[in-house]
Amino acid sequence: MNARLLEIERPSFGPVSPPAALGADVYRGHLAALRAAAAERGLTHVLVYGDREHVGNILWATGFDPRFEEALLVVGPNDPPLVLAGNECLSYVAASPLHVTGELRRELYQPFSLPSQPRDSSRRLADILRDEGVGSGSRVGIVGWKYLTTLEHDDPEHAVDVPTHLADTVRSLVGWDAVVNATDLLIHPRYGLRACAGADEIAMWEYANAEASRATWALVDTLPSAVREGWTDLDVVREARVGGLPLGCHLTFAVGGSPGLGGPTGRVIRRGDSLGFNLCHWGANICRAGWIAEGPDDVAPEVRDYVEAYVGPYVSAISEWLAMMVPGTRGGDVYDLIHRRLPDDVYGIDLNPGHLIAYEEWMSSPIAAGSDDPLRSGMVLQIDIIPTHPVYFSTRMEEGIVIADESLQAELDARHPEVIGRCRARRAFMRDTLGFDVPDTVLPLSDVAGMVTPWFLRPDLVVALAR
Repeated sequence: MNARLLEIERPSFGPVSPPAALGADVYRGHLAALRAAAAERGLTHVLVYGDREHVGNILWATGFDPRFEEALLVVGPNDPPLVLAGNECLSYVAASPLHVTGELRRELYQPFSLPSQPRDSSRRLADILRDEGVGSGSRVGIVGWKYLTTLEHDDPEHAVDVPTHLADTVRSLVGWDAVVNATDLLIHPRYGLRACAGADEIAMWEYANAEASRATWALVDTLPSAVREGWTDLDVVREARVGGLPLGCHLTFAVGGSPGLGGPTGRVIRRGDSLGFNLCHWGANICRAGWIAEGPDDVAPEVRDYVEAYVGPYVSAISEWLAMMVPGTRGGDVYDLIHRRLPDDVYGIDLNPGHLIAYEEWMSSPIAAGSDDPLRSGMVLQIDIIPTHPVYFSTRMEEGIVIADESLQAELDARHPEVIGRCRARRAFMRDTLGFDVPDTVLPLSDVAGMVTPWFLRPDLVVALAR
C-alpha cells in the first residue's frame, strides 16, 4: 500500500460518558471461574497478592485495589473470600460490591501497612491462614504478577513473586512442594481468565481510551503555542488536563533525544525536536512519536524523507497487522509479519508487536516468536509496535482495540449500544478515510484511532494509505 499525507478535519465519535461500575455479578463470576480453574489444577486455596503497582489480579477478582499498601486475597473452596489489608486500606475494601453483599470478608493485617505505623492490633498470618483451612493436605496457588518458565528458573512451578515473608509462612504450613505459582491461571494469553474481557469491562476500557485520547489531542494542540512562546515540556503537559482516572503507568514526554520513558524536565520546546509521549490509564495507553515541525523544512536534511522512508512503511505494516486481528490467528504469525515488513536493521522492534492491556499497561501477549497461542474474542490488545532509528527517531500508532466475534458484538449491542456504535464509527473512519484494512472483528477503542501525525505542528496532516 502507498502512504501519503492527507489533510483531515478531526473526526468526532460522540461524547463518552463514564460507564456504570462493575456489579457484584461480574466479580461473582470471576471468583467462580477462579475457583473452578484452581480445582482443576488440584489447588485447595488461591492467594492473590496485590500492591499499589500490581493491582490487576486482586482488582479483577474483587473490585478492590490496595491504594497505598499491600493486600492479600485468600480464596478457599467454600467460604466467602477474605481480604487482608493494612491500616489505611481496610476501610477501602468496602469499594468491592461483593463486600457490600456480604460475599467478601475483610481482616486487618498490619504488616501490610507502611513502615512505623501501628502493628499491635492484628493476628499473625499463620494463624489467619490456619483458620482459612490452609494446613497439612492443602495445595496453595500463589498469584503475584508474573509466572516464570524454564528459560528463567530451574523450578518455575515453585518460584513465586511475592514477598518472602508471605511465601515462607505458607510453606511452613503446607510444605515446599504444595506451594506453586498460579499467576498463569489469570494472565496467560492462551487460557488465563483475564485474557478476554466481557462487555462491561470493554465499556470501561473504551471510556479510558477516550479520556487518554482527549488528553493526547490537548497535548498536540498545545505544541504550536509552546514553540511560539518558548514554553517548557512542563507547560505543555500541564495543558493536557489529564483526568482523574487511575494511571496504568507514568506519563512520559521525551523531547529531543531524552530517554524514552522519561517525563517532562523543564526543557524548552523547540522547532525541529523529536518528541515521543504517552498517556496511560487503566485499560488504555495512547502513545505518539514524531517531530515538532510543520514539515520537512523544519528538520535536519537527513530526516526530510521521514514520512516516505519510515512512517509510511510503518503505517502500512500496521494495516496488515490489523487485518490479522481475527479469532484463531496464531500469535507467532503476527510476530513474523511485523518482522518481515519492518526489518530489524531499520526499525529495531525488540518487544512483542502487540500485547494484552487491562489494569496493567502490559499483562501478557499471545504475539511472540514461535507462539502457537491464538488470538481470541474478547482480547483487548494494545497496538504496541515500537520502532527505533538513529536518524528518523521513531513513529507510533499505539492505542487499543478489542477483538470481538459476532457473539461478543451482539452482547455489546444489547448492553452497551453506544459503546459499540462509537467503535464501529472509528472503524469506518479508519477504513474509509485512512485506508486501513480493518476486519469486522476489530473494535477500535481510541478517539485517535489510526491517526498518525508525523509533523506535530500540523496535526491536521495524517498518514493515509491507498491500496
